[in-house]
Amino acid sequence: MSCCGFYPDPKAAVRGPRETLLYVPAIVPDASRPDYLCTVDVNPESKTYCSVIHRCPVPHKGDELHHSGWNACSSCFGESGRTRSMIVLPGLKSGRVYGFDTLTDPRAPRLAKMFEGLKDLNLSTPHTTHCLPSGEIMISCLGDAEGNARGNFLLLDQDLKSRGLWGKQDVPWGYDFWYQPKLNVMISTSWGEPKELMNGFNPAKANESYGRSLFIWDWEKHTITQELDVGAEGAIPLELRFLHDPEQPHAYVGSALGSSLIHITRDDTTGKWKHRVAVQQEPLSVEGWVLPAVPPLITDIIISMDDRFLYWSNWLRGDIVQCDISDPHNPKIVGRVWLGGCVRKGGPIKVLGGLPDGLQDLPEIPKVRGHELLGGPQMIQLSLDGKRLYVTNSLFSVWDKQFYPPMADKGSYMLQIDVDTGKGGLCINPDFYVDFGAEPDGPVLAPEMRYPGGDCSSDIFLSK
Repeated sequence: MSCCGFYPDPKAAVRGPRETLLYVPAIVPDASRPDYLCTVDVNPESKTYCSVIHRCPVPHKGDELHHSGWNACSSCFGESGRTRSMIVLPGLKSGRVYGFDTLTDPRAPRLAKMFEGLKDLNLSTPHTTHCLPSGEIMISCLGDAEGNARGNFLLLDQDLKSRGLWGKQDVPWGYDFWYQPKLNVMISTSWGEPKELMNGFNPAKANESYGRSLFIWDWEKHTITQELDVGAEGAIPLELRFLHDPEQPHAYVGSALGSSLIHITRDDTTGKWKHRVAVQQEPLSVEGWVLPAVPPLITDIIISMDDRFLYWSNWLRGDIVQCDISDPHNPKIVGRVWLGGCVRKGGPIKVLGGLPDGLQDLPEIPKVRGHELLGGPQMIQLSLDGKRLYVTNSLFSVWDKQFYPPMADKGSYMLQIDVDTGKGGLCINPDFYVDFGAEPDGPVLAPEMRYPGGDCSSDIFLSK
């Protein structure tokens, strides 16, 4: 059973109640209005099912709310006085960090706290938020105050007051991270130099302005023990997920530019961490695009709470993949669903080769509740029982405008993918479509999603 919004272990989480609400930030593409936090009703028994039921704006324009986390999660299970009561949302562009009270009224969160002192620590571009067993909140940062690349981690208390930096040393790049105290390890990943990111993606600067390293940290000492170079096939390693079982030394990271799934594990003999490419995706050979090849571009991954399946989104190619990781060393693709990307059947870009699964042509992309699926699948969130995969299509407003101008103009969507948890398989739920292009004050972009009671990418479990 859960306690204060926490679960003692992954098995208990799988048995948790079905999600009824989703929180997702709404980004105003031209920054003419403040971004806001949306509450989406996902209870099929509700009269407001599949719609935005509440909006809570922040006080400033141009924050670019992006990824979110919690003030407390299952790593705090059993700690007296700890409650999952506040969703934490950093502004990727502004560096502000907002805390929304979700406990008083889960259907209508309100802005409760704000932190604005990131530049005083010579940091910028806050990204991933995780709560710590200590009760602190930790946020990865990508740059220094001037927008140069600098990787370190901001620590905040429950009032969003600064506790300084977590890392006792900087790393060249920052992005995502995940910790496992039982294994005395944290691993962090690499995106790019903030001042370069803000200008859009320039392939000519991929080698100098973007990372290809995984950083292995000593969890107790807050210092680096290894740097793993994932090479060209692992270039721009973004989202990282450990297995939920806190004693299992297995993690995966999705490479954006390299479009590979990388498996990370600990060598039983040396105790050192090592990596290998577990799944390599071939780029599409094309005519009529800005480059002769379209990388699939993995931008998000997630692992089911029972550690059986891993999913990833290919933002440019336009598909979501389901992978059986029951044997962590040998992932096997068992499902795929196409949602459309920058290359579409009947579109101006001609595919010459590189399609997966032996396909000779791109599949037709269905409309959902009458809506054309613009953009490509990006952020994904999985139900605790593993049966429903929610999808949004916004990556980062600057890149959205570069790669998918119609989507950036008309707004995002949220879809539900139905999952076969028996033998594997994915299909679009034809009755679920949240239209962020129909927002009262104009279209918005929607990235990461969270459930009020915890989910498959925010909760970290400790050994009993």
